[in-house]
Amino acid sequence: MPDSPSADLDLRLVRYFTAVAEHRHYGRAAEALRIAQPSLSRQIQRLEKQLGVRLLDRTPQGTRLTDAGEVFLPRAKALLRTAAQTAAVTRAAAEPRHLTIGYTLNMIITPAVREMRRRHPEAEVRSRHIEWDAAREALLEHRVDALVTRMPIATDRLHVTILYDEPRAVLVPLEHRLAGKDSVGLADIADEPLPRLADPAWNAFWRIDPRPDGSRAPDGPLVTTLEDKLELIAAGEAVAIVPAGDKIVTFRADLTAIPLEDVEPSRVVLATRAGDTNRLLADFRKCAHALLTGPESPAARTP
Repeated sequence: MPDSPSADLDLRLVRYFTAVAEHRHYGRAAEALRIAQPSLSRQIQRLEKQLGVRLLDRTPQGTRLTDAGEVFLPRAKALLRTAAQTAAVTRAAAEPRHLTIGYTLNMIITPAVREMRRRHPEAEVRSRHIEWDAAREALLEHRVDALVTRMPIATDRLHVTILYDEPRAVLVPLEHRLAGKDSVGLADIADEPLPRLADPAWNAFWRIDPRPDGSRAPDGPLVTTLEDKLELIAAGEAVAIVPAGDKIVTFRADLTAIPLEDVEPSRVVLATRAGDTNRLLADFRKCAHALLTGPESPAARTP
């Protein structure tokens, strides 16, 4: 039976449970948590008593979740995330002289960061690289306070403004039939496979899929890193649509980028949490709009 019908959950015990559930083994979980295994077993028993259900069963191979444990695990993880976010928001409210500015792949934020440090020498202005597909989560989880990234990004619960537009280009190997052209259109790459991305919105935008006439972009291999994509293109297995600037430059000597005509540009944006009261954000927005106006050496990199 639980300690009482309204017993409060101990977050420490919840964290211990998630560790055992993830490792599926008390010994490995105890080692990761840096506590003794008998102590960990007792803590899990306390949690089970508090909830009034059995969460874990020991097996010859280690540990498995009970039906109740399977139900509790995702909620336990969500509870721990909420607690961490609550602590971060509270600290941010008490320490408004801190600002962490995030940036994704090949986004240059140095001029705005320097200007913020010049204007606010008493504040701690930090920068942090964020993976291209974790931009929204980094903001909502309070890992960063502002983020310079590319669209598309889901904008609910965020404040998003456009900093500048970038034209787009087609990246091909030097020996490709299109190499050397002044520009190309979608019809020129209608039959060319393009690498796929795991994120549906990015996949649609960077492959222009579907095309304006309703046709689908030919599928290339699924890629998760920029390096893999460049190697794929250099090997002649695909072409890719990439951001570009005033000049088209390549990332490797065996690749070349050709301006892509008649498509909407890539948009570089500044995103913050909607309703964030950090007093430094308004000034950073001004710095970003004034100083982050596009790369000096174009053809930015995107995964």
